[in-house]
Amino acid sequence: MTENCLRSEKRENIRKGVYLLPNLITAGGIFAGFYVIIAATDGNYERAAWFILLAAIFDGLDGKVARLTGTSSKFGVELDSLADVISFGVAPGVLLYLWALRPFGKLGWLAAFLYVICGALRLARFNVQVSTVESRRFVGMPIPAAACIVATCVLLFYELGGTGTIKMVSMVFLVFLLAFLLVSNIEYLSLKDPDLFKRQPFVLLVVAIMLLIVIVAKPQIMLFLIGIAYLLSGPIGFYIGWRKNRQNGDHSTANES
Repeated sequence: MTENCLRSEKRENIRKGVYLLPNLITAGGIFAGFYVIIAATDGNYERAAWFILLAAIFDGLDGKVARLTGTSSKFGVELDSLADVISFGVAPGVLLYLWALRPFGKLGWLAAFLYVICGALRLARFNVQVSTVESRRFVGMPIPAAACIVATCVLLFYELGGTGTIKMVSMVFLVFLLAFLLVSNIEYLSLKDPDLFKRQPFVLLVVAIMLLIVIVAKPQIMLFLIGIAYLLSGPIGFYIGWRKNRQNGDHSTANES
């Protein structure tokens, strides 16, 4: 009886309607991800990469708009998760295969699929742990960041001339690295940390403005460097934490002796 009431209540909530603005932004992210596949299929790899970054902007906006306007909903959360699978899982996977992995044949599309499935597993784990994990940290690399790293690699390649075969070997390595980081327990800083939007020292504003100017001057290079820095921040932080725990363990053992 109770389950039937809950189901009826859920159906009634859908009948009442959904919040338009945040879900339209999420739909924009899905459109950007779908266009990545279309552009990559047509051989417009650089344009496809830019649309991955556009999808990341939509992904960052929809949740913030929903919270600011008080229009958060379970429907929006589910739609956002599906959008992430398309825009940051399937779309970059297709781009990777068509741009760099196709010469490897079957192994190439299997490597691209490995990225996609690890991204889907990362999202599923996040959805399960979202209420129990600290909001300031992500467990595993967030899939939008992984997709943006793929996009910035494509953009950097064409910024440097768009020639050479090193991209094939380097992308194979990158695919396996990203797949591992997506499903790992390595923690990454969350850019959704509320403390980032509180009052900060004035010098940080100056640094942020200077960084923005440099990014605008050389976006392909700077976005790539920022992506690689974020990728490395997780393993470096994990290693530092491991060293501290090991040193603390050694000190405890010495004190007991």
